[in-house]
Amino acid sequence: MKAFVLLAALAGLAACGVDGPPTPPKGGEAVPVTGVTVSGEVSAGVVGQL
Repeated sequence: MKAFVLLAALAGLAACGVDGPPTPPKGGEAVPVTGVTVSGEVSAGVVGQL
């Protein structure tokens, strides 16, 4: 049970960072679009003989 509580606490710190929640960029930097973004490449296949 102690291990579960420790892992939950570490996950909470990792989610919001050690210094607190993330802050938006300052200055004239472009603000990224909020939401979920997924990018990458996936391939699948079957190898063998019948």
